[in-house]
Order: sequence, then structure tokens, then C-alpha cells
Amino acid sequence: MAKAKTAFVCTECGTDYAKWQGQCQACKAWNSLSEIKLTSSKTSARVAATQDAKLSGYAGATTGIQDLADIDLSDVPRFSSGASEFDRVLGGGLVPGGVVLIGGHPGAGKSTLLLQTMCYLAQQQAALYVTGEESLQQVAMRAKRLGLPTQNLKMLSETNVESIMQVAQQMLPKIIVIDSIQVMHLDGVESAPGSVSQVRESAAVLTRFAKQTQTAVLLVGHVTKDGTLAGPKVLEHMVDCSVLLEGSEDSRFRTLRGMKNRFGAVNELGVFAMLENGLREVKNPSSIFLNRSKQPAAGSLVMVVWEGTRPLLVELQALVDDSAFSNPKRVTVGFDHNRLAMLLAVLHKHGGLLTSDQDVYLNVVGGVKVMETSGDLAAIAAVVSSFRDQALPDNLVVLGEVGLSGEIRPVPSGQERIIEAAKHGFIKAVVPKGNCPKKKIEGMEVIGVDRLSEALDAIFER
Repeated sequence: MAKAKTAFVCTECGTDYAKWQGQCQACKAWNSLSEIKLTSSKTSARVAATQDAKLSGYAGATTGIQDLADIDLSDVPRFSSGASEFDRVLGGGLVPGGVVLIGGHPGAGKSTLLLQTMCYLAQQQAALYVTGEESLQQVAMRAKRLGLPTQNLKMLSETNVESIMQVAQQMLPKIIVIDSIQVMHLDGVESAPGSVSQVRESAAVLTRFAKQTQTAVLLVGHVTKDGTLAGPKVLEHMVDCSVLLEGSEDSRFRTLRGMKNRFGAVNELGVFAMLENGLREVKNPSSIFLNRSKQPAAGSLVMVVWEGTRPLLVELQALVDDSAFSNPKRVTVGFDHNRLAMLLAVLHKHGGLLTSDQDVYLNVVGGVKVMETSGDLAAIAAVVSSFRDQALPDNLVVLGEVGLSGEIRPVPSGQERIIEAAKHGFIKAVVPKGNCPKKKIEGMEVIGVDRLSEALDAIFER
């Protein structure tokens, strides 16, 4: 018997090498090479030819080339998932032929969200739910507990991709859920399920099936300890949309964030509440993140962040206290740690406040992660408020990017952020001068600032 050939594949970028080495030369990642067994060219060709032959009989399979000028530019047809927050993250709904990868920690609610979606869609069109991690009885018990309509939803407990394709050929579904991609396997690939080669080849077959048959495919993916999707990085390149379902165990709220989307905006955010009857969408996310104490407290401030295509009001809390160590602590939750260190240096240089002997803690309430620079001025104001033990008005909102020279830079969609704050009852806003609206907003006093010292004077009314 011939010895099986092996190769070493980078789990970050998918580059393969003949021998193991400590660092991938393509993406410069360390210790990312994983050994896989290679199948013979005859076996690989047979598997690919078999799949292509099975899919070639479908109506709508594209076999020819087209001139770019002749391609139809009409809007991509979409259909709703039944939840407006899910549709928002997807860019307006599911796309026929689109492949969506949904990741999240165990217990985040991935299977619950997809089961609710499939039960809704099954009432309108053919839908197939493939489970490889749970039995059919377990899925049925969850659906009964959530009170979902179970008619018309076809279920399949299978981990072999070729067997799934055979069932799909007979059923011709419009949407398929694969739960999860890490337990799927192909007979022609000589490695265990969950390995780099199995995940890559299984995803490639499912993606080809989706494109050639115009079937929407939803893949469930596991995540690693640091919260990134497990498996080869090439998996995220294959799919059209990659979303991550996040939420802490002590909170009933879940956030669905779009990490990649070929059909919509990136970093779009959807908010759900985990209740006894499943995940329920939150129509007004700002209301849940603004559940502030009635008694004003020092270090608490409201800022407006931009998530995808909409503004979101969140509370930012800071705590400044004397440090008992020679190296003061800088702890952040939902805010970039390095950016806080930079803002504290700017505050010392251009604001005259020294915090080198103080521990500084910064927390974005509600589990929201600030991915942009519009929270710079709010972070500095919260730190100064806690340091002086001076509470700020609860009807004040602050936004703006702070530069290293102490200037206040405008942020994108500034006017929309101010209007959103006015809708929630805020009557005063300190913003960069470049974001001041040309027309006065009724009920809102907008103060435009250029420098950090000017902003602190306006916020604390010195």
C-alpha cells in the first residue's frame, strides 16, 4: 500500500507547504500550519466530476460566459428571514444562491435563531434543516418549547456532504441550513471531520451547490477561545456573508454583527433578546443601552456610535482612582485599550490633566464594542468627570474624534447621530464644528468645538 502523502496548510490564509515551518511566509502568522493528508488526483477529480454531474441537471446552472455589458443590472432578488434585525445584518434579506456563515460561542443562540428562521420560511417555500450535532428529537423538542410552527420544515440528520447533496437533488429546497460545517465530511478526503481539508472541501461543495442551483445556504461555524471562527481562514473567503452572534452569559441580549457581506454593509448590527420563547428582535436598540440610573453619577456619559447603517446611543462609563502600584492599570471593556492610552496622553498634553498615577477603567454598557473613533471625546469627558467627581447632565450627548495635536475632528454621518439623540430626549450636544447641522434641530442645543480645551469648557461649563 502506498504511503499517504501529506502537506501543511496555514489555517489563517490557506497557503500550503511541503514541510512544516514555524511561520507562514504568506500571512506571517506563527504556528498556524496544520498537517493534512492529500488525496490522489484521481480521487479528487472523481469527487469533483461526480458533484458537477449531479448539479449539471439543474435549471439555472451557468455553463457559458457572458459579456460584461450584457449582464442584467437589476436588483438582486431577496426574501425575508422573518426577523427585520436579521435582514438588516444580511443587507436586506437572504439572497438566492448566497452562502452565509454564522458563528458564535456555544449557547449564544445560533441554532435557535436558525430554527426560528427555517420554521418561518418553511411555511412559504421548500426548506431543509440538516443537523449533524443534534438528533432530530432534540431539535423537535426545542421547536416545541419555543412554540414554533413545525409543519413543512424538512429535517435531516446527516454529516456526509454527498448524502446531503443526494437528498437536496430530490427535494430541490430554496434554503438549506448546515449545523455545523465542522462536523461535515466528504468520503474522498482522507482526514477527520473538522480538519482543515474537510472543512475546506465540504464548504467548497456546498458553495458550488448554492451557486449552481440558486439555493440559499446557511452554515453554522464554531469559534475559538478568542472569539474568531474556527477552521481555515479560506472558509470566510468562500462565503458571501459572515456574521457573528455575540452575547455574555449574564446578559439576555445578543448582538448579531456582520463581519463580511458581499450584498450589504459591513459591521451592521442586529440586536436580539433571549427570552423563554426564543430570540426576539429589539426594534429600538438605543433604548436598552440607555437604561441609566435616575441619579446622575460621575464618569457616566452618552455617546452616539454608528453601527452599519444606523446610529446607536450607548452609555460610556469611566472610573478613575488612585493607583496602588507603580504601573497604573488601564482596563477597557468594549473600547480599544491602545486608543485609551493615546487619549490619556492627549488629555495630559492638551487638557492639563495628569493620570499617570491613576488607575483608569473604561466600560461600554450593554456589551457593545466601539469599532470607530467617534467615541474619543466622550471617553475623555467620562475620564475627566470621574477624576473630578463631577456628574454630567443626563441630557448631554458627546461625539467626536480627538487628534494627537488636540484638535476635534468631524465624524461620518454626524447630523444623523445628532437627530437620533434628539429623538431620545437629549437637549444638548457637544460635537466637532464640522458636524454642526446647517439647520437648527428643534429642541437640541448643538455646540461645535475645534480644540480639546474648548470641548472641555463646553462640557463642564467652566
